[in-house]
Amino acid sequence: MLPEMGPIHWLLDPLQYDFMLRSLAVAVMVGIICAVVGSYLMVQRLALLGDAISHSVLPGLALAFWLGGNIFLGAFIAGVLSTVLIAWIHRQSSIKEDAAMGIVFSAFFALGITLITVIQKENKIDLNHFLFGNILGVTVADVRDTAIIAALVLGVVVLIYKELLFYSFDPMGARASGLPVGLLNSGLMVLIALTVVASMKVVGVILVLSLLITPGATAYLLVPRLHQVMILGCGIGVFASLSGLYLSYYFNLPSGAAIVLVVSALFSLAFLFSPSQGVISRYRRRP
Repeated sequence: MLPEMGPIHWLLDPLQYDFMLRSLAVAVMVGIICAVVGSYLMVQRLALLGDAISHSVLPGLALAFWLGGNIFLGAFIAGVLSTVLIAWIHRQSSIKEDAAMGIVFSAFFALGITLITVIQKENKIDLNHFLFGNILGVTVADVRDTAIIAALVLGVVVLIYKELLFYSFDPMGARASGLPVGLLNSGLMVLIALTVVASMKVVGVILVLSLLITPGATAYLLVPRLHQVMILGCGIGVFASLSGLYLSYYFNLPSGAAIVLVVSALFSLAFLFSPSQGVISRYRRRP
């Protein structure tokens, strides 16, 4: 039950705990980078690729944990490896890219589940928070690693924004103009992998696709240009992350699921009431 208190106390009460301050910091960073990178995924119709990479990081983080290494690095390596395998299968056979994604991410995900099951039997610890997220359990090291990833992702996007914009909307034209299309595509895959790795503690590998796609999709229904989609998407992602955290704190809900439910509710409102593209708005404009 929500405690009896004024709105200011309702907002400030969780801030007396260090774990909430760490969680809020990570939530803000992840909400921003997911919206930025997810905007490119949505424009290029690569939502399935985001899903593939998010599931493919699981064996990497499980192996890294087993070997006592950095789980972020292990997950990143597995995510990049999955994109390489997808591209290789697509180039070396008549298999379509979406089918290759399905093959690779299901195999990686099954391997990750198997490894986690084996590790939990041997160590008697719970690794399920990698699947569903546990942002309330972030450490100072997690905040540091997330900040490094966020700075790297945003720095790269700022440096090659125009090139990625051209490539996203007209890949054939970008190739004809001499842009390194292959390098841009590989760079985008690396950015996706980094974003997924940063989001693991927030929503987990199962729900990360929602935080990657839904804020940008919501903004896409409200504004026309990519940079506007990114900016509004960042606001939506941050708001959903913070709101989900507060709901999780006061109502004892799973933090990742609460964040996804908030961002999904925001998308539903935009889908119905967007002035230009909303279903109800279009219905009302009919003669």
